Amino acid sequence: DHVMAALLDDLEERGLLENTLVLTLAEFGRTPTINGSLGRDHFGTAWSVSLSGCGIKGGSVYGKTDKDGQTVAEGEIGAGEVFATIYQALGIDHQKDYHLGARPVPLTNPGIKPVAEVLA
Repeated sequence: DHVMAALLDDLEERGLLENTLVLTLAEFGRTPTINGSLGRDHFGTAWSVSLSGCGIKGGSVYGKTDKDGQTVAEGEIGAGEVFATIYQALGIDHQKDYHLGARPVPLTNPGIKPVAEVLA
């Protein structure tokens, strides 16, 4: 998408990209096939996340779907791993309990790890 490319180019030209994390994601994707109403339905089976900027290895790709885009063929992860990756890129310890008053608030569940393959 040329608009996203323009944003990333502008941030880089201004020296801001190394300190900025740009991400696009949603809780579901869209079906890889057109439905009977000539549209696409919600599709939680395989979806994409785009991360660019600070802490991210440019040009990296993690995971893939089958040839029809119907199922994850390699590198299936969940929201916990996505958020652990975001926190790691931003330099935030996702394994630490933060506190809201006296209540501990974990950022991710125990055992969740970031996707090291996309981290710089």
